Amino acid sequence: MKEVKLGIIGIGNMGSIHALSVAEGKIPGLRLTAVADRNPDRLAWANQHLPLDVSSYAEGTDLILSGTCEAVLIATPHYQHPVLAIAAFRSGLHVLSEKPAGVYTLQVKEMNAEADKHPVVFAMMFNQRTNCLYRKVHELVSSGEMGALKRVTWLITDWYRPQRYYDSGQWRATWEGEGGGVLLNQCPHQLDLLQWLCGMPIRVRAFCHEGKWHDIEVEDDVSAYLEFSNGATGVFITSTADAPGTNRLELTLEMGSLIVENGRLVMKKLEQNEREFCRTATGGFDAPSYHESEVLTDGMNEQHNGVLKAFAAAILHGAPLVADGREGIRGLSLSNAMHLSSWLGKEISIPFDEEQFLDLLNEKRKNSRLKDPIIATVFDTRGSY
Repeated sequence: MKEVKLGIIGIGNMGSIHALSVAEGKIPGLRLTAVADRNPDRLAWANQHLPLDVSSYAEGTDLILSGTCEAVLIATPHYQHPVLAIAAFRSGLHVLSEKPAGVYTLQVKEMNAEADKHPVVFAMMFNQRTNCLYRKVHELVSSGEMGALKRVTWLITDWYRPQRYYDSGQWRATWEGEGGGVLLNQCPHQLDLLQWLCGMPIRVRAFCHEGKWHDIEVEDDVSAYLEFSNGATGVFITSTADAPGTNRLELTLEMGSLIVENGRLVMKKLEQNEREFCRTATGGFDAPSYHESEVLTDGMNEQHNGVLKAFAAAILHGAPLVADGREGIRGLSLSNAMHLSSWLGKEISIPFDEEQFLDLLNEKRKNSRLKDPIIATVFDTRGSY
């Protein structure tokens, strides 16, 4: 096999970008053979902008059963991700799913269990893992060079969205259609990176403000406190209403700090482990000496195309993925725990009561209101991630 026949289910904001990347030959090893979307306007777009030999379907399940593909990329609203992935696994197809893995962990566990039954490649579109800055942080932390984690602080508020964004689709920013707000739409990348770099927290206390800045049902402003098993703590703050926004990640470790902001990775490296210095310093106001420098990286940041290239190479050559699909449950566990903490008004341990979370989510879904019929809008998402 020299190339993989790929079908894309959902050709909205992200799916259309992926379709064009594959159709234009930007992804070695992938050939676009089919697309699916329930919106006739999107199928008309496909007929106009994609090669004539690309088949089109109104339902993702029809594409999966069509025999036109060996792999599928799922880029639909969130609740459908596990449903379509499971159907694809049962048809022997490789799967690459857009984030998030799903809306609730119980459903994602079913997806992961089904993936384990089939000899197929399963990947998640965690494109931020291709960013050279985060890859370098992962390398430095994993190597032990900086010692154990003491604190992580992430202020991620450069997701600004006007009301028009939320009004661009009936399903957007509703509990029934999307299943969450900034935690489930914009922040799955950062929640994935948080656990990838720092490991999973064991406790969380979160405050999720629903419709604070926009006319929406779901959260658009979140502040969360995290605790880790080694005693490290963390703060995660996000919003879609701050202008201008900020994206600053700071990890404080025993040997200093790592700061990612404005396209730079800065290291403040201590000359001595802080824990040892604290025990042995003789002066009451002594402080560890450190050297500050900008950390060099390889400069590579392929984003979505990097994930697609790795997906193709994994199928064709057994090469490593950017992110295995089963890992998607970790960041989702964080967002579910944050929601649950806010809904109950108390600290939540991880793992948490998944049945209780689903019960509360379903209560919100019962009272959810899809927006009045509007003309669905597909935006150009380039530069938004």
